[in-house]
This record gives sequence, structure tokens and C-alpha cells, in this order.
Amino acid sequence: MTGQIALEKVSLTFAAKPQPLNVLEDISLTLAKGEFVVLLGPSGCGKSTILNLVAGFTRPDSGQVLADGKPVQRPGPNRGMIFQQPNLFPWLSVLDNVTFGPRLGRYNKEEVNAQARDWLARVGLKGFENHAPWQLSGGMKQRVALARAWLPGPEVLLLDEPFGALDAQTRLMMQELLYNAWLATDTTLLFVTHDVDEALFLADRILIMSARPGKIVEEIVLPFGRERDIETFAEHPQYGEIKHHVLHRVRQEAKRHLS
Repeated sequence: MTGQIALEKVSLTFAAKPQPLNVLEDISLTLAKGEFVVLLGPSGCGKSTILNLVAGFTRPDSGQVLADGKPVQRPGPNRGMIFQQPNLFPWLSVLDNVTFGPRLGRYNKEEVNAQARDWLARVGLKGFENHAPWQLSGGMKQRVALARAWLPGPEVLLLDEPFGALDAQTRLMMQELLYNAWLATDTTLLFVTHDVDEALFLADRILIMSARPGKIVEEIVLPFGRERDIETFAEHPQYGEIKHHVLHRVRQEAKRHLS
């Protein structure tokens, strides 16, 4: 199986003055192939650090991070990442930004360009292939970043608050685009957000983290199924109860963080 992720008793401390900062403590979690898991928790609890560990940007002090049963030692093409800012190259066209990764190695230009154009069409950017990033809105730039991350066909996609800087309507649209792309590809997704509504709409499971040092304090398996419509989603009979519970738990941990 490809796309499986596991953290086994992972702890991490950052060197800092006047004393070291204990960021993660005894984190264990698993993601099955094709699963969509969201991390929720107060600021500074280590959510983004978990993404960096899975990506291979950071190594744990203890425990291990596994991708398909093998220890993660470094970044790799099987694990893509999308950040809050799209980080496009301003001197490249939209198409060249999307194909940047494959162009670093040996590749078939016609094939890669065709795949890139297909992804741009999927995210609603057909006809913008030759535009420069400065000609795009914030939401359009993030759609380019989405196409760029998915083009190489990663088994795992890591998303660090990718829609946090967008306005409310654009954010809803991006959530739908991401959700539909995920359903079409069966990629394993690990997503960080502070937005409870976003987590409820997107996730198969929500993992709630404690205040620093970050631990997994609750797992919530969502009962909504995968056929979700963003306009009618909140009408599910269990939506209100689950949202109230998640908000309460997250606020509890946020208050602990501030105390």
C-alpha cells in the first residue's frame, strides 16, 4: 500500500533561550491510504511541526516517522506540501510554475504540460496558463499552488492552513476544489487549520491537539460520509452537536495555552 503515514511516540524539542522549547510529546497517529485527516489545536501546539516531520524537513528527537512503513529521512516526491502562502515564482508563467518540479529532472515536456493544463482546468484556471502570478488574485494563486502540488502525483499531500489568508467566499470555493480533487485522486491528506467549520467539511477524522507540548487529546471520526455539499452540509442532524463539542475542546486547550 502507498500513502500510509505513521508517527510512533514522536517527541521533539527546539533549542531555544533561556531554555529549550518542548514542542511535541509522545505523538502517535496513523493515516491510511486515501484518508483525509485534519489537525486542530491552539496556536503553537505543534501542528505545523508534525507536517514538517512527515515532509522530512525536520527529524524527531525520539520516536519515528514512517511513510509506507519506512522511516522518513528526508523530503521526497511522494510527499507534497502546500503552505499558507502560494510561494509562486514571479518571473515564471502560471504553466511554468506548475511544471517547475518535473522540469528539474528528466521529463517529457509535452506530456507534463498536458497534465499541467489538465490540473489548471480542474482548479478553474483554464486560459490563464500564460499569465504571470502578479496578474492573479490571491485565490487564483493558491489554485496554482494546488495544481503544482498535485501534478507530480504525490501519495501524500500536506497542507498547512492553505486557505487561511483568503476571504470567506474564496475559502469556501477552495475547500470544494480541494475536496473534489482529493475524491478524484485518492491521495492521503494531512491538513492543518484553525477553522472548525473547515475541518468538519473536509475531514474523515479530526485529531485535536493539546496546548504545548503538543499531544493528541482526542480523535473524532466524522459520520457525514464523503458525498458532501457545502451549501447543505450544516443540515446534517449531528453537525451542530459535533461542532459544539469540537469548539469546546479546542477552546479548552487554547485557554490552557494562555494560562
